[in-house]
Amino acid sequence: MKSLWDDVEAATYAGPLGPRVYSSRLLGRDKSLVLHGGGNTSVKLSETDLFGEPQDVLYVKGSGWDLATIEARGFAPVRLDYARRLAELPALSDPQMVNELATHTLRAGAPAASIETLLHAILPHAYVDHTHADAVLAVTNAPQGVQRIREIYGGRVVVIPYLMPGFELAAYCAREFARQASEETIGMVLLSHGVFSFGANARESYEGMIRLVTLAEDYLAQRKAWNVAPAVQPQAPFRRDEVAALRRAICECAGFPMLLRTNGAEKFLAFARHADVARISQRGPATPDHVIRTKPTPMLGRDVAAYARRYRSYFERNASQAKETMLDPAPRMVLDPQFGFAAAGRSAQDACVVDELYDHTVDVILRAEALGGWGALAERDLFAIEYWDLEQAKLKKSGAPPLFAGEVAVVTGAASGIGKACVGSFLQRGAAVVALDRNPAVETLWERPDVLGLACDLTDAAAIDASLERAVRAFGGADMLVLNAGLFPAPAPVEAIAPEAWHSAMAVNVEANLRLLQACHALLKLAPRGGRIVVIGSRNVAAPGPGAAAYSASKAALNQLARVTALEWAKDGIRLNSLHPDAVYDTALWTEELLAARAQAYALTVEQYRRRNLLKTEVSSHDVAELAAEMCGPLFAKTTGAQLPVDGGHDRVV
Repeated sequence: MKSLWDDVEAATYAGPLGPRVYSSRLLGRDKSLVLHGGGNTSVKLSETDLFGEPQDVLYVKGSGWDLATIEARGFAPVRLDYARRLAELPALSDPQMVNELATHTLRAGAPAASIETLLHAILPHAYVDHTHADAVLAVTNAPQGVQRIREIYGGRVVVIPYLMPGFELAAYCAREFARQASEETIGMVLLSHGVFSFGANARESYEGMIRLVTLAEDYLAQRKAWNVAPAVQPQAPFRRDEVAALRRAICECAGFPMLLRTNGAEKFLAFARHADVARISQRGPATPDHVIRTKPTPMLGRDVAAYARRYRSYFERNASQAKETMLDPAPRMVLDPQFGFAAAGRSAQDACVVDELYDHTVDVILRAEALGGWGALAERDLFAIEYWDLEQAKLKKSGAPPLFAGEVAVVTGAASGIGKACVGSFLQRGAAVVALDRNPAVETLWERPDVLGLACDLTDAAAIDASLERAVRAFGGADMLVLNAGLFPAPAPVEAIAPEAWHSAMAVNVEANLRLLQACHALLKLAPRGGRIVVIGSRNVAAPGPGAAAYSASKAALNQLARVTALEWAKDGIRLNSLHPDAVYDTALWTEELLAARAQAYALTVEQYRRRNLLKTEVSSHDVAELAAEMCGPLFAKTTGAQLPVDGGHDRVV
């Protein structure tokens, strides 16, 4: 491991907390040190209050902040003297500790101080860094972990056995640090938990961490326990219907929709096929912090009911009578020899976090195995973290999830106009979105984990299959489908319609949608809340216009296809409804030339044509998208086969 410290870059971080922010971000850049909100950093500063009196303040990473992106406001300022006095009490419950820290935080609106604030407070150093370094965990979770740590570090670290984070750990460390520390001490190792470094300044503490982790990496390398990548193994054929069925079973077990992110990387495939996977995968996470996101162990194979039974037994063995409320028993991780690994989450971000946590866990497990055998904490310790009263309190305060949390919407024609607006409307309601468009720009319009933008020619059946495979790998299935992509050929009277214009309208507006419906049917049948389809039709279905025969006929054909689909697929729990917009000018269909031509066909000016509806209003892409999203929600749960105009009122439709 190499130091990333750069004096020029460090100088750009101004203010008293500048060095603390910079070195924290350096730690956060390395995922082998911290993952997704993990780790903690702090600094002790002397300040002057409003009365001109000096006070010592502990700035510690606030709850909810990530080291990779933390800012100065992400640190909670806590009275240092008070925090140290708390650590000297004979006993203090976690809720009491949280309350005391909150009431002695010196800035209104500051984030909640880390649960490990007292531990940072008692260490006699200005800067303190704490990570969950993979290399150190691999050593501590191997046989003779304590002896190995002593062999690597000697007196350079204080060694602490595993204890529950919070007051108990801080109080123990206060006693042990004073007993074990010497002039050569530069850090502290918490067995099965992580590693601390510290120093008089940010660089000293940061580079102390790099030094400590590098020593562990070197130790593993010397014992041929560092490069433990498994042999390359061929991947089995991917069956998207099987993955969607697995997702459905997990959602039913959980009692709410979840996404399922599969990862067929060589590492995961080989681990899922490991001859001893039943032993090494079922001993627990690399560090107990993970259990809150991952549950104690992954599910092996696809028997969700059996996993749920085992989880209930685990809960019953460890729960205190009438104290804890059992969480849902559904797995958050799956190891399967066919597709490798799958991560379940209420959101795409949650699933990504689980995926990344286990990616590093596999490394830790295999390295510890190479040292003689992987071991994790006892089950009761894992349970104590998973059912920590502080975590239970968070769950009770979390409130209702977004409307479409854990669900997947597929939107066509998503790079512009109504399709792009639909992506935004579904995202706003918590869905993950697969955005399809023939314009390659769709792949970079949204850079976020809950959008998969794919360039796809919907007239190409192979391209549709490839896109849906990627969608299922990313999110586990499809719950909602918005058929929006369309083509408006150049206006022409019937006698002058070019064959290619007619064929292209039918190919894009009818045949491509038929193909996509057929490809999505198996996935929509497996949607946890039932499949939903919204077809973006046109006012031209009910009231065609002169010069638009190819477009009007193709949209009418699509409308009939939609009606028959609603009739046939109701038995599968799939509902389909159509929207018929008109005069939506902020779409790719409406060029200035087309707008002028259509106005001329009606003997109107362009401005008259824009507002020719009964309400004398303009309909935007956002208006249509919002209604499309609502039609997939509970308000329309008992509606299928409906056709709803979104046109400001058209006299020929009314």
